[in-house]
Amino acid sequence: MKSFNKKYLLIFIICIIGIISVTILSVTMGTKAIPKEVVYNAIFKFDQSNVDHIIIRNNRLPRAIAVLLVGGFLAVAGSIMQGITRNYLASPSLMGVNDGSAFLITIAMVFYPGLSNGSLILVSIIGSIIGAVLVLGIGSSIKNGLSPVRLAIIGTIVGSFLSSLGSAIAMYFQISQTISAWYNTKVHTVNSDLLKLTVPIGVIGILIAIIIAKDITITSLGEDIAISLGQKTNIIKYLSMTSVVLLTAISVALVGKIAFVGLVIPNITRMLVGHDYKYIIPYSLIGGAFFLGLCDLLSRYIAFPFETPIGTVTSIIGVPFFLYMIKVKGGTKNA
Repeated sequence: MKSFNKKYLLIFIICIIGIISVTILSVTMGTKAIPKEVVYNAIFKFDQSNVDHIIIRNNRLPRAIAVLLVGGFLAVAGSIMQGITRNYLASPSLMGVNDGSAFLITIAMVFYPGLSNGSLILVSIIGSIIGAVLVLGIGSSIKNGLSPVRLAIIGTIVGSFLSSLGSAIAMYFQISQTISAWYNTKVHTVNSDLLKLTVPIGVIGILIAIIIAKDITITSLGEDIAISLGQKTNIIKYLSMTSVVLLTAISVALVGKIAFVGLVIPNITRMLVGHDYKYIIPYSLIGGAFFLGLCDLLSRYIAFPFETPIGTVTSIIGVPFFLYMIKVKGGTKNA
């Protein structure tokens, strides 16, 4: 037990050091190098007449915070989905949740332009629900549709359909430029007011996940076992999907669609800390934050001074990992 505790502590320390490091690098480094003391003054002694202070406060700092939050939120959402569905391939990006959110935002932008930040988040939440219901509904209606590989395929098809339909609608109404941000990510233009609004909603989603962590562990063993232990499985599923929808929806509303974070991080976390969700959820949170923060940093310097889309970086890592998981796990449920 002591060795396990040391292992968990070491993983925690590595993630925290990683988060702090990528945040400092993200804020201090860029097309324009800004000394650390100027960064400190911009945060704690803001001077509105100082251009460097404005760059830090209005661009780099909100971006760094948003990337950390979204990485953590998507990783937790993915870990919950994998536990509840007992599907190691489940994630917001592969089960229609991301695409449903982006699709409904597109519809809202076409017919109700100028939405407030609160309305945008509400639309994103509803879209996430629609995407998840479509994928799970189709999966439930066909033979073995809820098996890991088939559900991932259904999710990919539904997601591609919603994404293509949204793009077609945006092109028809000539708002492609505006909508492209939600499909290709917009970490470089994070809305500070929207960021402030997403934090409390994200905290609610994380708290729900932590509260039901023990129940998710039981559910991941199989529904029959969960019922025999007296668990009210339907309630746990509803609470789980509430957390997933909240965390995914605010992530899409804040920075757009980012794939594979919710697939890669929960699986790596499970390899490191085991199958108990009281560990998987918090470690996915910090692991996801570190991972996406690092991806954001790489996206800015791979082709410096030009910026590579962060989604490209996560896909470079995520696609091989996805194929590896299919090869290793096959078609069995094993979350």
